[in-house]
Amino acid sequence: MALLTPKDEAVATLEGQLRECFARLVYSHKTHEKQGDLCAETLRRFKIGQIALSAITTSGTLAVLFTEDFLLKAMTALVSLITLFISGYMKGFDPGAVAQKHRDTAADMWAIRESYLSLLTDLMSRTIDEKTACERRDQLQDALAAIYKSAPRTTPKAYRLAQKALQMKEDYTFNPGEIDKFLPPALKRG
Repeated sequence: MALLTPKDEAVATLEGQLRECFARLVYSHKTHEKQGDLCAETLRRFKIGQIALSAITTSGTLAVLFTEDFLLKAMTALVSLITLFISGYMKGFDPGAVAQKHRDTAADMWAIRESYLSLLTDLMSRTIDEKTACERRDQLQDALAAIYKSAPRTTPKAYRLAQKALQMKEDYTFNPGEIDKFLPPALKRG
């Protein structure tokens, strides 16, 4: 086994750090995507619930006009109160806006993620030197810190979904044949 020169060791150490940063960012990006999906699903459920409760309330109100059944009146009033409660809750909690914030955060992270990938490629192909790579890494870390500062919190459930997508479903991975399908003939390998 060949011994690494101090310069090669320094580049290998820098590469290792960049790979770690890239991997963490891939998880953060996917977690925010999944959290956005969860919030959108919550919104969908609330909207369906509101529609169903409104339909029940309307039906009960119309039925009350034609009957004196106390139980029907009480149930209509109860459903109406539940509808009011949900509407009030939705006024203070907007899962649609939260979902969009997670999607925006994921989009911002995607740009940084791709920049880390490019930086790794440039470092490994030796198109940039170690000093330039460190400067670009520091810039990416500053940009990412700004994104994290304003990012909404994610949940363990979103992380588990991201983990499943990345590890089991292999999101963001392609075999060479798949990549060739996306490229024009002049850029295909096979």
